[in-house]
Amino acid sequence: MTKISVYFFTLITLGLFSLVTNVSGEELKIGFVNTDRVFKEAAPAIRSQKKLQDEFAPRDQEIKDVNAKATEVKAKLEKDGLTMAESEKRALESELARLSREIQRLQREFREELNLRKQEELKIILRIANEEIDKIAEEEKYDLILQEAVYRSERVDITDKVIKALEDD
Repeated sequence: MTKISVYFFTLITLGLFSLVTNVSGEELKIGFVNTDRVFKEAAPAIRSQKKLQDEFAPRDQEIKDVNAKATEVKAKLEKDGLTMAESEKRALESELARLSREIQRLQREFREELNLRKQEELKIILRIANEEIDKIAEEEKYDLILQEAVYRSERVDITDKVIKALEDD
């Protein structure tokens, strides 16, 4: 470690140590929320996932339908390709290439729009979760609640409380 790194590490350590007790000697009450669990297990997250599935099901089906057409054309080419007229074979090959491009385009658009919608839904869930976290913090007199941590003890994990509070909404 360089001298500068040791200096900053020392300052950070001292700063954290001073947070542990305040001027009156009371310990800080610290909590931690695992946002990944909230995004997977909380009622708003489950409703959001269902909403996205319903919203994107028709587009998913469209991709499957075009894929099925491409599979049919490919099977016909493999089965009858040696016996059909050259012009018919070229037409089928051209159709297969067109369908392949369409599948790629549809899949790309699907992924992009699904990712955008997921981000929108995650922002909504995070806003709702943060409101519940604020309520819990006020009611239970927390001094600090973290959503990101390299290490945390199960003793400070309040994720289950947040998930339960989100179910009640």
